[in-house]
Amino acid sequence: MVAALAIALLAGCVTTTDSRFAREADKIKIVENYIQLATAYIGQNNLDRARFHLERATKIAPENPQVLATRGLVLQAEGEAELAERSYREAIDNDEGYTRGRVYYGAFLFSRGRFEEARVQFAAASRDTEYKDRASVFYNLGRTYEELEKPAEAATAYKRSLDLSRGNTEAILALSRALANSGDYAEASRYYSYLMDLMDKNPNLRHSPQSLITGIRIAYHLGDQNRVSSLGLLLKSDFPDSLEYQQYKVLIADGQ
Repeated sequence: MVAALAIALLAGCVTTTDSRFAREADKIKIVENYIQLATAYIGQNNLDRARFHLERATKIAPENPQVLATRGLVLQAEGEAELAERSYREAIDNDEGYTRGRVYYGAFLFSRGRFEEARVQFAAASRDTEYKDRASVFYNLGRTYEELEKPAEAATAYKRSLDLSRGNTEAILALSRALANSGDYAEASRYYSYLMDLMDKNPNLRHSPQSLITGIRIAYHLGDQNRVSSLGLLLKSDFPDSLEYQQYKVLIADGQ
């Protein structure tokens, strides 16, 4: 009789515990769904709908780092920079391992021209080997180093981005540019040739003013006048009003 009662109590305890965990898991899932919807609406610049879903998530888990970081995105989009930064910092303070929050905060700092602070956030985020979009973190870290006028460090970050996203043309171009800026024109030319190969194989890939001026600068320093001329003609015909075309004209004038 006693044994049967103990088993019954134990079974009851197990059932209660499972239910509690199940309810907690359901709550987390609901919050994640609201955050996904809010983030999607932010991407569409539909801030009213984003706020609607964010408020629902906030009622369930006001201290959740995802909720706080997403609130930062909404506030940033609404032009409330001070409040946005407070939300980003609260998200990181509540969970230092919440990498997406660091990425959001790093992007915020970058947009405000606070490049050294952005570097700190992107560098911390880059150490999370489980973060699924780690290639973009290294790319952003490279851009930040470029703004800090550290091209060698930028090249290192872009190489890591390329390691994690083979064939990414943005990363290849950025790496070529950073290597050229660091004075390593031979290595810059190697990656630029890789970019040209990818463009030759994919008709959907087109030159931008940035890709053309990067190729021109590399060819100019390596004494390849034919490539300078051919890329210069493309820049003149396709982007005559661009800043890069003006840079090209200055480069040619200085060399004469």
